[in-house]
Amino acid sequence: MVLVSVTRLHLLSPRYFPGFLWHTALSSWQIINIPGFLRGKLAFDKQGGAWTISIWETESVMRQYRNSGAHRQAMRYLPRWCDEAAVVHWQQEDTTLPEASEAYRRMVSEGHFTKVLQPSDNHQKRQIPEPPLPKAVPLYPRKKSKSTASQYGTPTLNLHD
Repeated sequence: MVLVSVTRLHLLSPRYFPGFLWHTALSSWQIINIPGFLRGKLAFDKQGGAWTISIWETESVMRQYRNSGAHRQAMRYLPRWCDEAAVVHWQQEDTTLPEASEAYRRMVSEGHFTKVLQPSDNHQKRQIPEPPLPKAVPLYPRKKSKSTASQYGTPTLNLHD
């Protein structure tokens, strides 16, 4: 079993976009370098919401990423910069990224809304706009652990044998 994590953030104002983009880049660098991250993608919906879908070996690895480094720094800005923020997690058998429709279905039925200082009408009504557009930026781990490498059939090199 692996953990799927889906988030959706919407910025309160375009003036926060440069900072958001910077923190997204730093957090993306962090995620592809953390052991236990298996794959993911970043996408935007028609309302300008930013979606992340990621798959993790375990929930504890995902929490380690979430609570450290660049991602932890970025989360400090979320309540001020966003007027909508939601997250959902679930377990699944395989490492296939869910389709946008599945991420949306889960977000609507099981999602948790994060506190923001100036919530939009959608956030207050607990409504999630349409799922992300089909185009997305894929995220892959830079260094594969032995368990990740074996899942994908990738040979590992052991220099000590």
